[in-house]
Amino acid sequence: MAGIKEIAEEAGVSTATVSRALRGFHHVNDATRAKIMAAAEKLNYPITPATNKTPLGRTNSIGVVAPFISRWYFAQVISGAEQALREAGFDLLLYNFSQMKGRERLFQHQLLKGRVDALIVISLPPTEEEFDSILNLGIPVSLVGMHHNKCSSVAIDDVAAARTATQHLVNQGHKRIGLMSGHPDDPFNFSVPQDRRKGFIQALQENKIEWVPSLEVHGDFTMHTAARAMDDLLARPNRPTAIFCESDEMAFGAMQAARRHGLKVPEDLSIVGFDGHEMSEYTDLTTIEQPVQLMGEMAAWSIMERLRKPSAEPHSLVLPTTLVVRNSTRRLSPNEA
Repeated sequence: MAGIKEIAEEAGVSTATVSRALRGFHHVNDATRAKIMAAAEKLNYPITPATNKTPLGRTNSIGVVAPFISRWYFAQVISGAEQALREAGFDLLLYNFSQMKGRERLFQHQLLKGRVDALIVISLPPTEEEFDSILNLGIPVSLVGMHHNKCSSVAIDDVAAARTATQHLVNQGHKRIGLMSGHPDDPFNFSVPQDRRKGFIQALQENKIEWVPSLEVHGDFTMHTAARAMDDLLARPNRPTAIFCESDEMAFGAMQAARRHGLKVPEDLSIVGFDGHEMSEYTDLTTIEQPVQLMGEMAAWSIMERLRKPSAEPHSLVLPTTLVVRNSTRRLSPNEA
């Protein structure tokens, strides 16, 4: 799809001028604006309600609600959404919080009212009360990483993807498979850790492999806490021959801890991650790759479509994931299994 750069080349103006024209700013003369609009139409660029003239009451801003924006997943989704919104002439207002007080303040005190034209919520399942508060704003809402029948959404099938990751280890002959999961007492009640754990357990059951609860440790999706959790697991008797980590960042921590304990990956321990973090290639990590930036982009385009056509029905998309096999896993010999 054509973007601001292509429109600028077609119209013979700078990208900054295109951006100002698409945002409806007044300091673009009529002739130049007309040339830009003609170029946009020729290139099939989607002209949003923010273009040329802002409807009364519009802010030209899209709100994005996300916790832990320093973490890779959230940063990638935001990056994808921001790029799509920027090219369409919208501003992105980021509402970030990592504590429950911030969440309550945002949803219960209606801080969003009148500030944004639409809202993207990333992987943070609102309660029914919070959903009611959001929907009462009367603006389009798009969810990333979860679904709700009253909102547009884009996500992956975390259960199926975790099952695929675990099945890969089973196919390699592993039976004592550990799990690096999220904290069960997570106050935000994220659905992703629960769904990935569910897929892991399902794969074991499908292969008639007994699940040993002592092979599970909890991280919080960071390298540091994952390394400490792995220290705990490796100090227990009968360590696993393989482990499924619910995120690549936790897998990186697990790999670091394994090296500290004198273990080699994959000779002594096979490790599978989840996400498709760019560092997974450099660490040779086998992982489930998900289209994170694309989810942000599609959430943004879904929001803009709803702004163009308020009567359009919300729709849910489930994007595919891919198992990328590298050298952090290996097949066990019959004597090792």
